[in-house]
Amino acid sequence: MVDPDRPATEAANHGHPGPARPRIALVHDWLCGHRGGEAVLERLAHVCAAPEHLAGELVGVYTMFDDGRGMGAFDDGTPRAPIVDAHPHVVSTLGRLPLASGRLRKPLLPLYPGACADLSRRLALAHAREPLDLVVSSSSAWVKNVRAPAGVPHVCYCHAPMRYIGSRKDDYATNPAMRLALTLAGGLLRPLDRRGSRRVTRFVANSRYIAGEIRREYGRESDVVHPPARTSFFTPDPGAPRDGFWLVGGALEPYKKTGLAIEAALRAGKPVRVFGQGSELPALRKRYAGCEGVAFLGKVGDLALRELFRKAEAYLFPQVEDFGIAAVEAQACGCPVVARRKGGALDSVIEHETGAFFDDTPDATAPEAIALAGARAAGCDPSACRRHAERFTPEAFDQQMRTILAGALGGA
Repeated sequence: MVDPDRPATEAANHGHPGPARPRIALVHDWLCGHRGGEAVLERLAHVCAAPEHLAGELVGVYTMFDDGRGMGAFDDGTPRAPIVDAHPHVVSTLGRLPLASGRLRKPLLPLYPGACADLSRRLALAHAREPLDLVVSSSSAWVKNVRAPAGVPHVCYCHAPMRYIGSRKDDYATNPAMRLALTLAGGLLRPLDRRGSRRVTRFVANSRYIAGEIRREYGRESDVVHPPARTSFFTPDPGAPRDGFWLVGGALEPYKKTGLAIEAALRAGKPVRVFGQGSELPALRKRYAGCEGVAFLGKVGDLALRELFRKAEAYLFPQVEDFGIAAVEAQACGCPVVARRKGGALDSVIEHETGAFFDDTPDATAPEAIALAGARAAGCDPSACRRHAERFTPEAFDQQMRTILAGALGGA
């Protein structure tokens, strides 16, 4: 965690001198681990600061919560988010309280508006010291509502509206008490969220599905720019034969529907490997203890995940995702995807070419539908999967976001 009043240094901005560089503030919900949202944040920082793009001066990363541990490193020791880690992290007063950026972050949901208002004040102070030219937020929770200083455009890359108090509340409510809490929080926060969304100059959605959610929730139109996949790392291995198992995993939370994928594999007579950690893991281990062919791998590193994608017959994607970068990573390794016909998968999977869809069916009948789709996906050409994945390169993301952000700076 960095002193919020520390100015960005020339070294942190890649050593580019000169007063003409646009001053840009990044805003992100929280810096508490590295997942898909943080990968996008790092790429946004690259587009803002790199000399071949905007060559801007990043004044800092404003965030409600920061656990102070940084974004970590890949298996080879390369930092996951070197630009984000190098710049000042301006953290809300709420996020600096003990445990607030840890176990209390989710229960503090009703206080997010106050934390965001605090960030708005800090942006105003930074602007008063030296004018800002652009605010760029990356949000799946509340910081889309940050108030940019007067006259400063605000571009929001929206991973999703607040799904857990909105259209997908039931996916997160694992018991009646949580359902009641989310219902009450939604009644308080959704009207504020809708009003706050008017402060955004331009929305960017990570999929057509999320563009539709932004339209439904906020009455706003969006550009669609898909998140970047690490296609240079996730690559096929032509010499590695497929091992015939099905793969599922990631964050093992209720909305991921991992149990449906396991049931589908058992019905199809396929061995299934489950990777990742999360609140559902203990219950899944208990439920499938002794089931032949079900293997729980726990948390796996990037190299191990790449090998799994290279050898799996199919990657199962039973949940509704905003986009779902793992599905693209699987295809980049030549692995077809079995996905629910809903959500971001409609952008990332091509039926009969790079995978197979099953209809958005009730959970009781989903395993049979997934099993049938898995059989269809097995016939997909690995080279077609790879070609399709190459549409989602970091360079493609950079170019599209550069155009949008340059337009905002130019008053478009």
